[in-house]
Amino acid sequence: MDAPPGLDTNSGAIMGPGAGTSAGDGAPPDPAIPPGPGMGGPPWGMSGGGWLPPGEPAPRPVSRRRRLLAIGLVLLLAIALAVPLGVLRPGASPASSASPAGGHATGVVRIAGWSPATYDPGMQGDAGTAALLAQVFEGLTALDASMHVQPALAQSWAVSQGGLQVTFHLRPGITFSDGTPITADDVVASWLHVLSPGHPGPLASLLDDVVGAIAYRQGQGPRSGVGIMAQGDAVIVRLVQPAEYFPAIAANPALAVAPPSELPALDAAEPPTPFVGSGAYTIASVADNAITLRANPRYWAGTPSIETAVVVTDFGGSSPVDAFSSGQVDYTPIAQADALWIRYDPQLGPQLREEPSLSITYYGFDTRRAPFDDVRVRQAFAWAVDWQRIALLADGPTAVATSMVPPGIPGRPAGDFMPTFDPAAARARLAAAGYPDGRGLPPIALVSDGSPYDAAVARQLEQNLGVNVSLEVMGSEAYMERLANDTPSIWSMSWIADYPAPEDFLGVLLQSDATSNYGGWRNAAFDAALATAGRTAEPAAQERAYAAAETILQQQVPVIPLSYASPGSEGTASWALSRTGLLGATTSGLGIPRFAGMAWSR
Repeated sequence: MDAPPGLDTNSGAIMGPGAGTSAGDGAPPDPAIPPGPGMGGPPWGMSGGGWLPPGEPAPRPVSRRRRLLAIGLVLLLAIALAVPLGVLRPGASPASSASPAGGHATGVVRIAGWSPATYDPGMQGDAGTAALLAQVFEGLTALDASMHVQPALAQSWAVSQGGLQVTFHLRPGITFSDGTPITADDVVASWLHVLSPGHPGPLASLLDDVVGAIAYRQGQGPRSGVGIMAQGDAVIVRLVQPAEYFPAIAANPALAVAPPSELPALDAAEPPTPFVGSGAYTIASVADNAITLRANPRYWAGTPSIETAVVVTDFGGSSPVDAFSSGQVDYTPIAQADALWIRYDPQLGPQLREEPSLSITYYGFDTRRAPFDDVRVRQAFAWAVDWQRIALLADGPTAVATSMVPPGIPGRPAGDFMPTFDPAAARARLAAAGYPDGRGLPPIALVSDGSPYDAAVARQLEQNLGVNVSLEVMGSEAYMERLANDTPSIWSMSWIADYPAPEDFLGVLLQSDATSNYGGWRNAAFDAALATAGRTAEPAAQERAYAAAETILQQQVPVIPLSYASPGSEGTASWALSRTGLLGATTSGLGIPRFAGMAWSR
C-alpha cells in the first residue's frame, strides 16, 4: 500500500511503518493484554497493511526529514494505529489536552493520526486512511503481532480443489453496528465494489488471483464471471492458481466489509451520519483537529475496553514529544533524533517504543514511452547511480535495499538483486541505445511528492551520464493522480506491506495489469515466475521462483529498490511514545494496531 503522510512538526522528523513493540532503555514494554469478549477484542491483537509516499527533501546528508503527505495507509507512522501521522497544521487549535490520568479514568485514549482520504474501505490505498478505517470496518481475517492470520468476521476457512478454492465460514450472529446482520452477500458486495469497472480501488490487484477479477475490473468480463460467491454463511473464492497467502490478503483493510447500502455515501470527505460499520468502533464525530471513535457494543468480539478513541490530527503547532508530555496524546510516533535522547530520560525513556518496518522506497520508470521503453536506457540510468551509497548516507547500513522485498517478509529470496554501479558501462549502454552522452534524449523529469533522495539521484545522472534531469515536487494527492493518469519519466514511491508475502511487493506492484504497476511494465517471464511461486507451497521452491522474478527485475530494471527505511525514519526502525499503563499498544509487522486490543491497566 502506498505509504501515508506523516508528521511535520517541530521535532524535525517523521515516522515510518511499525511492527511489534519493545521498550527503550529503562523498562520493558507494557504487556499486551489478551482480551476476550467484553474485554477489548480478540486475544491476538491486530491487523495491518499499507503504503507510503515520500515527503519533503532534506539538506542533511545522513539523517533526513521527510514530510509524509497525507492523502488519506502507511502508518507507520504510527500511531497506536501504527500509522503515519497525518500532516499537522500549525496554528490550528489542539485537541483536548486532558492529562494522561484523565485517559485512565474515563476510558479514553488519544492517538496521533490524520484525516482519511475517504471513508470507503474499498477505495482507500494509503496507510493513513487504512489505519483509521481498520478500526471501524472489519475483514474476514486479521494479522496478529507475529503476522499470523487469525479469524475475524470469519470463524474459519478451508482450502480445497488443490489450492484453487478457499471457503470462509462467517461467525454466527455477527452484525453491523446498527444491528443489521452481516451476511456472505455483504462480503461479496464489498469485494466486488473494490473491483468496480471503470473505478476500481487502488488495491484492486489484491484480488488478481481470483477467477475473472482482472477482466471484470477492466470492463472486459461480467460480474457473474468473478470467482467470489455467497453460499449460506460461506464465502467461496475460486482462484486462477494456488495462492496459500490468500487468507492473509483477506486481512487487508481494503477488503473489510461495509454495508452495501452505505457504499455510495462512504467515498466522501465526511462520513455519513449515523455511521454504520463492522469494526470495533464507529465514528462519533469529525472535527478540524480530531476524529472521535466510540466503542461498538455489537462488535463480534465484544465491546472494546477503551470506550472512546480520539484520533488527533492536529497538534496545534506542538512537537510530538511536547504533545505527549502535555497529555495531548497517549501514543505518537517521534523522530529518531528525539528517540536518541529520550531513551535516557527518566520519565520518557520507559515509554519509548521501537517498531521495525516492512517497507520499501523505490524508483520507477515509465516503460510505455521513450526513452524508457528501451531496456538499454533503463539499464544505463540504473547503472549510473550508486543507489546503495545514497541509502547508506541517508538511512544507515540496515536500510540499504538489496531487493524489492524487505527483510522480515516470509519467503523473501536471499541475495543482492540491486543494479551494479558502473558508470562506464552505463555510458556505453546509453550510446548503444542511440543516445551518446545523452544527446538526443527527450526531456527527462523526475517527479515525486518530495523524496529526500531526488537531488542526489539527479546529480549522479548528470555527473555519470551527462544527462540533465529536471526535478518536480507535487502535493501527495496530485502526485498519486499523476502516477495513475500521466506517469512521469522517472518517479518514486514508498510501499508498506499489505500482507506478509513477497507477492505483495512483486505481484501487486509489478505484475502485468496490476493497478499499482504505475510504470506499465509487462514481462511474461516475470509473470510466469510469480505464477510458479503461487503454485507451490514448498518454501524452497517458492524462494527459488521469487529469486527468479527478482533476477528479471535486476536485468530489466522497470524499478530500482533504494531503501528499507520508511519516510522520515532512519534505518529500518521507527519510534513511538506510548503512555505507561496503555496495554496492547503494539502493531503487527504491517503497521496497523487494533484499538480493540488496547486497555488501560488497573
